[in-house]
Amino acid sequence: MLGEGAVLLVYGPFRYGGSFTSGSNAVFDRSLRVRDPASGIRDFEAVDTLAMAQGFELQADNAMPANNQLLTWVRNS
Repeated sequence: MLGEGAVLLVYGPFRYGGSFTSGSNAVFDRSLRVRDPASGIRDFEAVDTLAMAQGFELQADNAMPANNQLLTWVRNS
């Protein structure tokens, strides 16, 4: 649905290299998985791989308040 030059922004907590960026994110992940085992904090690398498979290139990974990130991709094809 998104054409060349489109920007994809994703906001939220992520794990990097399988590790949480904070203890509070680990607690939050456990609480999400108790409610729904298929949910939880996602691995940055997995999300980036999905975006790249659709022609997006990561432009920025910005730290945000409350241990969140703002990820920015741009579609090149």
